[in-house]
Amino acid sequence: MSRSVRYSSSPLLASKTPVWRSKFIVAAIALGFAGLAARAAHIQIFGNEFFQRQGEVRFVRTLELPASRGRILDRNGLILASSVPAQSIWAIPEDVVVTKAQLVELGRLLEMPVTTLEQRLADEDKTFVWLKRQVDEPVAKQIAELNIKGLYQRKEYKRQYPDGEATAHVVGFADVENLGQEGMELTFNKELGGRAGSRRVIKDRLGRVIEDVREQVPPIDGKDLQLSIDSKVQFFAYQKLRDTVLTHKAKAGSVVVLDAVTGEVLALANYPSYMPDKRRNLSGEQLRNRAVTDTFEPGSTMKPITVAMALEAGRVTPQSIIETGPGRYTMGGFTISDTHNYGTLTVEGVIQKSSNVGALKIAQKMSPNEMWDTYTALGYGQKPQIQFRGAVTGRVRPWKTWRPVEQATMSYGYGLSASLFQMAHSYTAFAHDGRIIPLTMLKSTEPAVGVRVFSSENARAVRHMLQMAAAPGGTGQLAQTVGYSVGGKSGTAHKQVGKGYASNKYRAWFTGMAPIDTPRIIVAVMIDEPSNGQYFGGVVAAPVFSETVQQTLRMMGLPPDMAVKPQIVTNPVEESF
Repeated sequence: MSRSVRYSSSPLLASKTPVWRSKFIVAAIALGFAGLAARAAHIQIFGNEFFQRQGEVRFVRTLELPASRGRILDRNGLILASSVPAQSIWAIPEDVVVTKAQLVELGRLLEMPVTTLEQRLADEDKTFVWLKRQVDEPVAKQIAELNIKGLYQRKEYKRQYPDGEATAHVVGFADVENLGQEGMELTFNKELGGRAGSRRVIKDRLGRVIEDVREQVPPIDGKDLQLSIDSKVQFFAYQKLRDTVLTHKAKAGSVVVLDAVTGEVLALANYPSYMPDKRRNLSGEQLRNRAVTDTFEPGSTMKPITVAMALEAGRVTPQSIIETGPGRYTMGGFTISDTHNYGTLTVEGVIQKSSNVGALKIAQKMSPNEMWDTYTALGYGQKPQIQFRGAVTGRVRPWKTWRPVEQATMSYGYGLSASLFQMAHSYTAFAHDGRIIPLTMLKSTEPAVGVRVFSSENARAVRHMLQMAAAPGGTGQLAQTVGYSVGGKSGTAHKQVGKGYASNKYRAWFTGMAPIDTPRIIVAVMIDEPSNGQYFGGVVAAPVFSETVQQTLRMMGLPPDMAVKPQIVTNPVEESF
């Protein structure tokens, strides 16, 4: 039986509650609600930016949408460099759950030691780590099939170079961040690279995308770049250069092929080279674009320029007599010699026989100022205006500092330095009837407009001398081709070591053009330190010129200008140093 409660008899309940206390409680409750409302207003309205920013820091991410890098094409539209989709593998170490068998298989697919993988995944403080960038699609698919928790993939683009080492020094390469590092990839990085897009998303702690925050900004793909290079000419020239360097046990070599009408660079190759997409053990020797970055004393290839200067100045004619006997000349304490005593020669004969004594006597008919002006007009001692980073200027000292013996040695290619590219460029003045033309690495269909250095008559006279030098009785007989007339000058220069010259180290040159009456191409070849018994330019470099000229003109569809097979002499005249 329950007992009823009498409220009137309870001291606690019977006591009167003061009115102020109830009002205070109600006021406190109201004030609390007001505070909560104010706080809510501050968070939602007045202080929204701060809290929005804090939320974004924790959960909102901007994902980059990579742009596809533009293609690099040769003059005929063949691909020299392109981008293909590739997955990059990354992980959140603290979330990774992997078995030993999965780890071994992952290491195999990534071509990475298991110990290295374990080290990268061991640090649980890391919330992000790359395992490998730009994995081929088939490999990425196999990795995804492993179903490893905490392992993710990101789409990127991988650069491919179909022609490999043949075009490496022209095309260059881009790194995993899609930035050009060498060659045309570097020079035209902005145009090729395009502009990445973006996607603003909310992610959870596992890195999964929950929702998009705002509209995507689509990427803008890079523009294609069409070069003047003919990939077929490039490949053949590189192949012949490589074989020659290996046959003659040389240190290195370079070849440049120019279109004598448009000024386009049809080929530019160096050996040793490298694979642009396999650069793990890349050395500086492989990376050097020697044709434009290395300078040398060009030797006898400068003699046609010396003769052209004298012709232009009116000091000699092609038939002027030059006495070169007894085959040596002493001045300033130095003796300058020829390989043979040629006796009395015409100016044409000086080029044909490559007489040092003849060249210096022709140079003595001019002032240093006249010679320096011509060198400068031909681009020597100046940086080539070409789309290559690192192209060197070479060296031609101011004419006021020349001593007589230095003027003499410059006449046959000592005492000044130039790159192979500069040498090839200067010969455009002979091929283009006295005008030196600008060169370009980009495709062009318009004839180049040059700057006159020599008269048309004198340029044609020098071309005839170059033809004599490559004919029987000249130093470059091995430069002859089947069906096409050629002209060119060989050169053999001692290599400078310290303050002197090495007696057993040489650079072999050959620079010329074809067909000789209306030149269409110019080819320049340099072989560095041939050491297999032969070292003269007419023996080592001229055959590279010959085969490159013949194949290039055939590929260009140029009909032969000679009806008979030229006579090839196996023992050409040795040129003087």
